[in-house]
Amino acid sequence: MTLNNRYDFVLLFDVKDGNPNGDPDAGNLPRLDAESGHGLVTDVSLKRKVRNFVGLVKEQAERDPQPGEKRFEIYVREKAILNNQHQRAYSALKLDAPEETGEEFALEADEPAGKKKKPAKEKRKGSADDVDQARKWMCQNFFDVRTFGAVMSTGINCGQVRGPVQLTFARSIEPVVALEHSITRMAVATEGEAEKQQGDNRTMGRKHTVPYGVYMAHGFVSSFLAKQTGFGEDDLELLWQALENMFEHDRSAARGEMATRGLYVFKHDSELGNAPAHELFKRISANAATEIPRAFEDYKVTVNDANLPAGVTLIRRVG
Repeated sequence: MTLNNRYDFVLLFDVKDGNPNGDPDAGNLPRLDAESGHGLVTDVSLKRKVRNFVGLVKEQAERDPQPGEKRFEIYVREKAILNNQHQRAYSALKLDAPEETGEEFALEADEPAGKKKKPAKEKRKGSADDVDQARKWMCQNFFDVRTFGAVMSTGINCGQVRGPVQLTFARSIEPVVALEHSITRMAVATEGEAEKQQGDNRTMGRKHTVPYGVYMAHGFVSSFLAKQTGFGEDDLELLWQALENMFEHDRSAARGEMATRGLYVFKHDSELGNAPAHELFKRISANAATEIPRAFEDYKVTVNDANLPAGVTLIRRVG
């Protein structure tokens, strides 16, 4: 079924003694707003967890596909070679993939000026019709392409897709403190390390955590873009399921305890929408009820569902 409504939603989740989203440019410290001290989790991180959940629940379907189940493959997955995915589209549609052909003249850096330039290969772009067909095939087969969109013009050109579902960065309700812990492994990796330590065989390391934090992210679902990518009601239900359960299947020593604490969905009667998203988001708020919160019970979540704008319905999925 096609999507005929606009949706705006609020995602609330927490972390305890873990690193919800490390910054590789800062020694994997938890991401922070440098001015306010609020914690941040990128939209890319949240989308990764949605992808992982969908890939997990649809893994059996990929091994033994049933009619229609191939629609839930994941395009951006760990160690994937994206151009190979593009080739699949052209192969499935029996189209000729763009080849390395033609001539483009370039001058080598060490060649004198005035010398004839050598021909270099350039990539022939696929025809507009082929690219359009390939883009549609990618949308039909990959859940994350028709949900979040993708740039698929690298290598074999499958075009670009603007996804109907968009997420913001998640921001912590209160400023958080990033702690650094020294950790010890009672083993070394090489014989050389063991010789240097004269048999002590210890490896020191660092671990970064947030003692506790509640984070809020906002999301949007456009029915107009959904029609372009084929994102339907079944995809939407799977998205809600993923947002509710994604942390339950993403456990690791680094992330501590994380859980979805609230998913509040505003459904509009119309495709254009019946109220501005930012006004609806104000109706969901969370505030710390203690000076040093260390549990979700230390927060008060307020949901103002009285006198909603005409044509807007609040659906509480979690919370």
